[in-house]
Amino acid sequence: VQLQASGGGLVQAGGSLRLSCAASGRTFRTYAMGWFRQAPGKEREFVAGISGNGGSTYYADSVKGRFTISRDNANSAVYLQMDNLKPEDTAVYYCAARAFVLALEPTEYNYWGQGTLVTVSS
Repeated sequence: VQLQASGGGLVQAGGSLRLSCAASGRTFRTYAMGWFRQAPGKEREFVAGISGNGGSTYYADSVKGRFTISRDNANSAVYLQMDNLKPEDTAVYYCAARAFVLALEPTEYNYWGQGTLVTVSS
C-alpha cells in the first residue's frame, strides 16, 4: 500500500489543523493505520491509531482530548484532526499502515507516507 500525507502547515498555538493520508490499494480496510510524529533531535513517536474497521482508536497521552483520528474506508483515507495545538506539537507527521492489528511502535508498521510538517507558533 502506498501512502501520501498532506495538510500540514503553520498555525498559532490554540489553532487547529486536519491532516489527511490517502492510501492506494483495494484492501485498505484490512490495515490498521497510525499517525506518528518526529520532532528535530527526537525519536519518532506514536500519536494516534485506528483499527481497520474504525471501531478501535488509541491516542498518546500527550494528545488525548485534543486530537481525533478517523478513517473513510470507501475512499481509502485516514485523518487526524488536531485541535488546541501547542508549540510542543511541532513535528513532521507521518501516516503508517500495518496489516490487521493496531500497534504503537513505529517498527511494527510496514508502510509509511512521506511526512507533512506541522509548525505551531507560540
